Amino acid sequence: MARNIPFADIVAKAEHYKADMSRFLRDMIAIPSESCDEEKVVLRIKQEMEKVGFDKVEIDPMGNVLGYIGHGPHLIAMDAHIDTVGIGNIDNWKFDPYQGMEDDEIIGGRGASDQEGGMAAMVYAGRIIKDLGLEDQYTLLVTGTVQEEDCDGLCWQYIIEESKIRPEFVVSTEPTDCQIYRGQRGRMEIRIDVRGVSCHGSAPERGDNAIFKMAPILLDLQKLAGNLGHDDFLGKGTLTVSEIFFTSPSRCAVADSCAVSIDRRLTWGETWEGAVEEIRALPAVKAANALVSVYNYDRPAWTGLVYPTTCYFPTWKTEESHPAVKSLVDAYEGLFKHKPVVDKWTFSTNGVSIMGRHGIPVVGFGPGKEPEAHAPNEKTWKEHLVKCAAMYSAIPLAYLSTLGE
Repeated sequence: MARNIPFADIVAKAEHYKADMSRFLRDMIAIPSESCDEEKVVLRIKQEMEKVGFDKVEIDPMGNVLGYIGHGPHLIAMDAHIDTVGIGNIDNWKFDPYQGMEDDEIIGGRGASDQEGGMAAMVYAGRIIKDLGLEDQYTLLVTGTVQEEDCDGLCWQYIIEESKIRPEFVVSTEPTDCQIYRGQRGRMEIRIDVRGVSCHGSAPERGDNAIFKMAPILLDLQKLAGNLGHDDFLGKGTLTVSEIFFTSPSRCAVADSCAVSIDRRLTWGETWEGAVEEIRALPAVKAANALVSVYNYDRPAWTGLVYPTTCYFPTWKTEESHPAVKSLVDAYEGLFKHKPVVDKWTFSTNGVSIMGRHGIPVVGFGPGKEPEAHAPNEKTWKEHLVKCAAMYSAIPLAYLSTLGE
């Protein structure tokens, strides 16, 4: 690499701040922060950013916290969503999900992997950059974003479309098991509605049972799920029925409506229009005169802002030859002296807006592992925090080197 990056010093500093990152992560875990209720954790992150020396910290109208380091012409962003899902059945937890747990190797609690660990490592990367004087011809923007679990990418739709912030690339710190990820399948939230006519259950022939009308649609959906697209890198498209609803005057009546929700994962080459039309074309959907639609999202942010969007989250991938991907590979090899694994996420991330909607390259590198997300007894690894803090400190200079600057 053309630029002389102090890799050994960066790794030493990251190790030095392991205890500080662990404490900060546990503080965030201890603050319940489900989507649309992130205010307290946002304020805690702002406090830590200011403590470690960020040049500017602000909270935007949607409630995202934005921390800046440096004043150079190349804007590079790193993102962590800081909302979490709920805890589910508490009986499945071996420890309190908010009090958490800690030993010499791991930290447990809701949000440990998904994905407040990434936030902890990013903030202390800022400290390392300051300590070692690594500021250069770049401005680093560190974002703690809201509502991702409810509506992935909505936060970055706002940042790009309303705040007019457009980085050259974004590092997503969603969990990657300290591997480099460069894509994901997209997704849609689709609904099918069927109407019926109610009557007394003692004489069902007088009515039109909407639940019975939905049954062949479910069978057609099951067949369709086995015939979706495939991409060598991102894998296959998938479809699952995730919810079912009905209305009926009573348990002694014929149901007069039935609806299902569909979680549709889109691989490369599939479009949202095609995903809707292939459902509308199903024989059972046509026979039932069913309504097929895409959900909308309009829940207010914790600030009260409503920023509605359609629940379509585009597929995306960043080519392996892109300077953003190459900069992460170079930083990894310089820090850890071996080649990284380059792969993709199974689940969805804010990249659906950043790259999927707006064409800004995204590359992933984060602490924790995908299977920990949304699971009971969620945990992350302290060595991951150290490794990620080192990476986030080195990536901007590695990027400048790929540009020959």
